[in-house]
Amino acid sequence: MAVACKALVLAISIGWTGMFTAFALQSPAGGVQAAAPQPPEPATAQEGAKIEDRPLPDIPTLMRAVEANERTSEAVKKDYIFRSVQTEEHSDGHGGVKKTETKEYDEFWVQGVPVQRMTKKDGKELSEAEKKKEDEEIDKEVAKAKERRAKGDAKGKETTPRGEDEITVSRLLELGSFTNARRLQMNGRDTIAVDFAGDPKAKTRNRGEDVVRDLVGTAWVDEQDKVLVKVQGYFLNNFKIGGGIVANIQKGTSFGMEQRKVNDEVWLPALLEGRGEARALLLFKFDGSLRAVESDYRKFRATSTILPGVGMVKPAASPTSNPQ
Repeated sequence: MAVACKALVLAISIGWTGMFTAFALQSPAGGVQAAAPQPPEPATAQEGAKIEDRPLPDIPTLMRAVEANERTSEAVKKDYIFRSVQTEEHSDGHGGVKKTETKEYDEFWVQGVPVQRMTKKDGKELSEAEKKKEDEEIDKEVAKAKERRAKGDAKGKETTPRGEDEITVSRLLELGSFTNARRLQMNGRDTIAVDFAGDPKAKTRNRGEDVVRDLVGTAWVDEQDKVLVKVQGYFLNNFKIGGGIVANIQKGTSFGMEQRKVNDEVWLPALLEGRGEARALLLFKFDGSLRAVESDYRKFRATSTILPGVGMVKPAASPTSNPQ
């Protein structure tokens, strides 16, 4: 079960690589009431030291390279399974914590579709009945994604692995602007940081584009590998679809994402965070904060059997971003 916070995180992080709607507005979640959701701290306070002045790459060209590399890396990502530990804190309605839940998931790909299977809830293994239900939900999710992709192909539309409308870099450049490019060091690697601001007057084609148009944030691109390694962003204004009936995201709702390089061949999620208030029909209600930590990266076959001789990849230093 993908969490609502993760949807907000990936709204911008995956959106900037042409895959925005892959997880957006999909699944239920809870949260702890934030006293007052705040935009991320100024990027310069969290990015790392600036490095020597060298000519910066053309930003549209750089982002198109990120988009192309994301598509190419899908073939490698499909070989991996990893663990996601997601902690949700439910509000008591007065800014306090009423309940805390921790859920663990295995994340992997099935027939070209990225999925999550819950394995534990509050530290307890799922029952056989719960495991069966998880598998059934995955089967349904994969079938729906394949059906959406087939319909998209029939119409000549570009879609994400989940069959949602894909938002390309070309469209992002029409929905907003990338500015303030600078070269910074992050975890010993050169990155190009760039700010994004949606244009509230831009004409959109779908709900995913509606969301992107209302986002403000910063992306860090690994200069050598041309992939997103970190994203932080927030909603500048209250965002509503259908007068708030279909979707309602409150001003200041913020999110962040970090990736790490695994086996020196692929970048995979390492940290996802969010804070704020959002809801969409009966799909999810998010009112507070959530943190998901990804680890235990392993290779596996289509049968979900771990390959012999391939153990867990030791993670790098734990990400510490705090998109509040």
